[in-house]
Amino acid sequence: MFKGYETRIIQDLKIITDNIEFILPTYYSRLLNKTFIAPLPKEYQGEFAPGIRTLVITLYRDSGMTEPAIERFFKTFNIWISKSTLSRMITENHDQFHQEKEDIISAGLKANPYQHLDDTSCRVNGKNQYTHILCNPYFTAYFTRPKKDRLTILEILCRNELKFTINNNAYELMMELGLSNKRLIELKIMAREGSLTRDEIDNLLMQIFPNPKKHSTNRRIIREAAAIVYYHASEFAIEHLICDDAPQFNKIAKHKSLCWIHEGRHYKKLDPIFLLHRIFLNNFIEQFWNYYEMLLIHQKTPSAFAAQELSEKFDALFSTKTGYEALDDRIVATFAKKEFLLLVLTFPFLLLHNNPAELGARVQARMRDINLQTISENGTKTKDTFATIVQTARKLGVNIYHYVYDRISKNYSMTSLSDLIVEKSDLLSI
Repeated sequence: MFKGYETRIIQDLKIITDNIEFILPTYYSRLLNKTFIAPLPKEYQGEFAPGIRTLVITLYRDSGMTEPAIERFFKTFNIWISKSTLSRMITENHDQFHQEKEDIISAGLKANPYQHLDDTSCRVNGKNQYTHILCNPYFTAYFTRPKKDRLTILEILCRNELKFTINNNAYELMMELGLSNKRLIELKIMAREGSLTRDEIDNLLMQIFPNPKKHSTNRRIIREAAAIVYYHASEFAIEHLICDDAPQFNKIAKHKSLCWIHEGRHYKKLDPIFLLHRIFLNNFIEQFWNYYEMLLIHQKTPSAFAAQELSEKFDALFSTKTGYEALDDRIVATFAKKEFLLLVLTFPFLLLHNNPAELGARVQARMRDINLQTISENGTKTKDTFATIVQTARKLGVNIYHYVYDRISKNYSMTSLSDLIVEKSDLLSI
């Protein structure tokens, strides 16, 4: 007995070439002794159409393929493209994408009350540098810099428009950071109040400390304090920062929230010799994560009474004495960070961990594993730009191939990622 038909969909893929022939009118001017050829449509550059240029970028930037692997891939399907052309497609003529990165950051920073920060090592032309990751639920942005100090972070957050403010607030912060009264007096005599550029403050410091081999700490304190004061009064200042306990993150945001996952790793690194100490450690780690679960529950149904109760439980847990000295020292160190670990009791919307930034750092680590390093300044800039666009597109649910194709083909029919960030953040705030 015939019972009808059953439908099954089998996925497949067909890769074929799609070459286009343009017949361009050509004219010769005897007067000018010059030949004129009609231009190609604006989306066509060189010998390759937008589809190939888009595929090169997505295979390299999203799929993690190397340039030799991409070259072999194309040759398999009778697309003949040189290594130098591939390299140019990957690194050059991407001004529109560099601007999109800036737009993403501007929209992303405004879309959420807190930001994440982290960094990971990278290589640029044989030298060690650092890629900084700035993110929140709507975007992830990458910035490669030679250093990972506080001044570098401030330059990133100020979008390379950092200045240095000299005033009473800066003087107070300099004293707090360790500048001696003698050096402060010298600075007050030489400096004028107001905002200085990097060149201006460097010239000022050269006058106060003419020997470039001495007073590096004093120079650092003065620069950082003046930069922090400028940043806090600027449009770029962020309210809440979630990060690890690296010292360069201090004084950046009004409220700094530390990562519980990062704090827990300190305990996992302990390696006791004696069985009793190992039992103490395992028991405490279990209590540590039980307390973490209580914080997660509090986030869902926050209340002042529960916050007070959790604060008291924190005091009790991190006043524990086990007799295992290394563990007891670690517990004391955690207790000292109470203000930053329990900021979530005041602001329940804060995440308890810095995983979004650490996941972003893994992207850079993967690029480092595949390609080892970037060579040129332009290559490094392009790497950061496309990492920002690719990871932000993933967060927003945008097909990266379609998006890059839309931009390269000059169609601009897809909503920009920065506008999507605004739309999604507005929807969540309703």
